[in-house]
Amino acid sequence: MVRKSQPHPDTVPGLPARRAALRLLDAVLRRGDPLELALHGAAQGLPPADRALVHAIAAETLRHLPDLDALIDGATQQVLPPDAKARMVLRIALVQTLALDTPPHAAIATALPLVDGGPRKLVHGVFGTVTRAAPTLPVPPTLPVEVAARWDAQWGAAMVEAAARAYAIRPPVDISLRDAAETARWTEELGGTSFAPGHVRLPDGVPIPDLPGFAEGAWWVQDIAASCAARLLGQGAGRSALDLCAAPGGKTMQLAAAGWHVTALDQSAKRLERLTENLTRTGLTAQVAQADLRTWQPDAPVDAILLDAPCTATGIYRRHPDVLHRIGARQIEELATLQGDLLARAADWVKLGGCIIYATCSLEQAEGEDQIARFLAARPDFAIHPVQPGELPDGFVPTPGGWLRTLPDTLSDRGGADGFFIVRLARAAN
Repeated sequence: MVRKSQPHPDTVPGLPARRAALRLLDAVLRRGDPLELALHGAAQGLPPADRALVHAIAAETLRHLPDLDALIDGATQQVLPPDAKARMVLRIALVQTLALDTPPHAAIATALPLVDGGPRKLVHGVFGTVTRAAPTLPVPPTLPVEVAARWDAQWGAAMVEAAARAYAIRPPVDISLRDAAETARWTEELGGTSFAPGHVRLPDGVPIPDLPGFAEGAWWVQDIAASCAARLLGQGAGRSALDLCAAPGGKTMQLAAAGWHVTALDQSAKRLERLTENLTRTGLTAQVAQADLRTWQPDAPVDAILLDAPCTATGIYRRHPDVLHRIGARQIEELATLQGDLLARAADWVKLGGCIIYATCSLEQAEGEDQIARFLAARPDFAIHPVQPGELPDGFVPTPGGWLRTLPDTLSDRGGADGFFIVRLARAAN
């Protein structure tokens, strides 16, 4: 009997993208690399459509990881180690079938070559057992146990439930306008809704670069919660401001559009290139400099500082599900230490009578409420300048402590918002 020859693994259509997805997930889950940064190396040499597929496979695997693992564990007699290649390949195959509408035969055809020399029969058998039962992934997805426990301890069970519901919804796209006076015009022209002057929330699924106003720089993409940091500084009237950790430049452009004389600093030269491109597109002006804030200092104090500090980014978990798997107690502690150091340095760069906006896109109190409590205890010359409801978009409410804290239930009936902590700190005039 003549055996039918099997195709060489390298000739299987779609296999390079799946190999790249496997590399990308390994970078995130084993090395702790951010998904967006690791994508370039993992998908190097692939065409744009395949790069998009690699990102989609990895992101959806991370979003549904606990539920995929539950299906795998329910179909095996012995639990596969968390870092076993067979488990990772099964995650990739199952997520394509259950979340990305890939036919099962196509998903397994591109999965088996990934375990050449390994347990192909196991992968094939577990995949068949799971898919024959015609399962569906739960809605909303299950949050990682460690994350749910951490957030429950800080915010309570209702927040965890809201976080899970938000995880299941595609985040909306918000834009900030160069000219807030044209809010009504752009809301109508783009078919969106507005929650504040200078803001429009776009309809789902619109092609951003092709929309009116983008090429000519009339607006830029920026989540509405993120836009609140610069809103709290108001009109600049030519006064001086530092935007620290500024790239890719959304807040720099807000400040420049509001009449501030802005100096934008960031440690990353690559990210500053994007900031400069955004300034060029919008026709706005700011001084841009690459600097490490731990050693840099200004020539003279400024009127205002916006410190959007490096953080865990757990507040943007809907857009970046990798943070729920990369971030734990150690990373939170390390970043909180860095934030405290940067805030302590920045405090000496603001004029008497000036103010600092401190912001993090984090849902961790260590990076927000706890951070500010420590700062105020060490710097009695600063006090919270309470946020007023009239300064915020519709649906945003300041806390009794005077700062803004957005959680997964913020604007939940209108698409939600990213998780942020934002506080305005005023320095005494003498």
